[in-house]
Amino acid sequence: MTKLLSAIYDSLNIVVFVREPNGCFTLHNPAPEWLVFFLGKSSYPQTCDLPELFPYLTCFMDDAEQHWHEHLATPLASGSWIETDELGNELALEATAVWVDDHAVLLLQNLGEKYRQEVSRLQQVRNGLLTQEKLENEVQKRTIKIKQREEEIAIKLVSVTSYRDEETGAHVRRIGLYAAAMAKALNWPTQQIDDIRIAAPMHDLGKIGIPDKILLKKGKLTNVEFSIMKRHTEIGAKMLQDANIPALDMAAEIALCHHEKWDGSGYPRELKGENIPITARITSIVDIYDALVHERVYKKAMCEKDAIALMSSMAGSHLDPELFAVFLELLPVMRRIRTEVHEIKDLIVSY
Repeated sequence: MTKLLSAIYDSLNIVVFVREPNGCFTLHNPAPEWLVFFLGKSSYPQTCDLPELFPYLTCFMDDAEQHWHEHLATPLASGSWIETDELGNELALEATAVWVDDHAVLLLQNLGEKYRQEVSRLQQVRNGLLTQEKLENEVQKRTIKIKQREEEIAIKLVSVTSYRDEETGAHVRRIGLYAAAMAKALNWPTQQIDDIRIAAPMHDLGKIGIPDKILLKKGKLTNVEFSIMKRHTEIGAKMLQDANIPALDMAAEIALCHHEKWDGSGYPRELKGENIPITARITSIVDIYDALVHERVYKKAMCEKDAIALMSSMAGSHLDPELFAVFLELLPVMRRIRTEVHEIKDLIVSY
């Protein structure tokens, strides 16, 4: 019966939450990929504050609590609302409150095509948007264009180094999206999430100052050559610092510290543990992941399973173990970014 219910939930894109006495909700079936981005992890059962994750539900909770208090088995629907996933796609969701076997149950459904059909029907009877809604939509469009322009400037800047080594534009774009997904899971403010999406791709900007004979060398670097290569961290930081622009200030921090290691054996300053800026620790994790699972001229791509095994062995020495645990919970999100972002596109992510 459990397998049958799971199959039904999967086919209808429904997840089941049970409200606990403390007001939180416990997930009772595996989180589908579209939900992992919002929860920050894929394991279950897990407890979360649904109204905090989906503010729209705050308006629905009073009615739902009354429904549960009366022990009503008939479903009470919230009505649909829109959320945005890690790739900027719109998701239409709807919550339903129901009392089942002395439990307050909340069903969360991704409406998919059902919502599209309903929108089409409603559009036939709509006369247009209110003036305020038009103004808000225009402001939103302009904000998205500004964010997109900032990201394109950063990518173009990084592309200067991409012409000189084997990193691709798609690689640096993915680094920003991975890092932003982790920042989202860590509950960063929206502006900081946008900043790291723009800043993380600039981590290797300082390679522009490394001679070609070292940067493009296929074999192992000598000690002297490696000492020169390590300077790219400080070169990049100097290029980006003192801009008084949050995204560029963050980029300078990441450029300087993304080769520091959790155990203090990294460079250029041998910082240890939480003395390494969290932005750099995040970038280090996602940069290693993307480099391992993609082919380069000098190496073949590693399968994700082997890449994760290798990175797991690095947790606690090279990588921040707690941030790496967050990364593992977000693997479905990371995998989607990895498989869908293959080239420079007009891709903007709004959180």
